[in-house]
Amino acid sequence: MVESECIEREKGSALLIHPNYEGLVTGDWFDPLYWGSRAQMVGSGGRGAAWFIEADGSRLVLREYRRGGLVAKLAEKSYVFTGEQSVRSFSEFRLLNWMVEAGLPVPRAVAAMYRKVSGLHYQASILIERIDHSVPLADLIRDLQASDWSRLGATIRRFHDAGVRHADLNCFNVLVKEAQFFLIDFDKGQLMPSSARPQWKQGNLERFARSLRKVAGETTQQKVWDSFLNGYNGSQSA
Repeated sequence: MVESECIEREKGSALLIHPNYEGLVTGDWFDPLYWGSRAQMVGSGGRGAAWFIEADGSRLVLREYRRGGLVAKLAEKSYVFTGEQSVRSFSEFRLLNWMVEAGLPVPRAVAAMYRKVSGLHYQASILIERIDHSVPLADLIRDLQASDWSRLGATIRRFHDAGVRHADLNCFNVLVKEAQFFLIDFDKGQLMPSSARPQWKQGNLERFARSLRKVAGETTQQKVWDSFLNGYNGSQSA
């Protein structure tokens, strides 16, 4: 456990809560039906499992963990429980708040929850502070200038230099707010050991390039890629 968390247990669930929200968050906060009209489903990207919510003056994002692909047909929301230290929501909560403390551009994690649904399986959700007035990169690709792409490349480099591997670096998991870029959705993300082979960084970049091609086409991806790489290679602290 790190300093920026407290843990509570209730009704068969475990909650990890940031101290700023201690005494506020309950298990009900993870149920979108609890919020009624104050919950609005997120439309861009994802698997239809995230909501914008208004909670006691805070603007948050509630996200359920759901599987993709063929395995989702068998168990869309359930994961094998191998110990609390491996619960996906808890891992993402801790990584996000480590990055906030390290000064990286990510939203703060408010709380994480998991609930055992059997002896072997659990379901999980996370609450994150919303980055207001931001837009997914996927909606702005053709509007950005070369300087923007260079700045985005430098931003990704900051994460790599800190040893942060994003498991799904794509155009929907980059948010743009004015001249700033933020990364979101760190499910299965991890801090890589300093001894790790550097190929993981190239893999991250290739995944992002594939996302650009899928969303905007190969011509656009090639057009912006040199500027992106110039930013990525030009500074380790931009």
